[in-house]
Amino acid sequence: MGRAVPLFEQTLTDRVRVLGEDHPSTLTSRNNLAAAYQAAGDVGRAVPLFEQTLTDRVRVLGEDHPSTLTSRNNLAGAYESSGDLGRAVPLFERTLTDMVWVLGEEHPITVTVRGNLTAAMAEREGRTGSS
Repeated sequence: MGRAVPLFEQTLTDRVRVLGEDHPSTLTSRNNLAAAYQAAGDVGRAVPLFEQTLTDRVRVLGEDHPSTLTSRNNLAGAYESSGDLGRAVPLFERTLTDMVWVLGEEHPITVTVRGNLTAAMAEREGRTGSS
C-alpha cells in the first residue's frame, strides 16, 4: 500500500483542482484516500477524512444517497478499526436501517453492511464477555 497512498493523494489533489471540492468524483477520491490510509494502518488519518467526506456527502448528495450511506459504513468501519466500537456499532446499525430502506433487504451493499454490523457486534460482545 506504500505506493498507492501517494497516488490516491495526487488523484484527490487533481480532482479538487479540476472539479472542485464538492464534485461527487472529488468526494469519491477523498473516500478512497481515507480507505487507503486505513488499509495502510493509519487510522488516525483515515477517521477524520472519512468524517469530512461523510459531512460533505450529506451536504452535497443528501442523507439517503447510496454514496452517503457508503461513507457512513466506511466511517463506522474506521471507528471499528480504531477500537471505538461504541461509535462503530450504532453507526453500522443506523446505516443498515437506511440501506434497507433505500436499497432493499437483499441488495449486495445492504448485505455487506449487515455483515460489518455483525462483526462489530461480535467483537464488542467478545470484549465485554456478553453473549
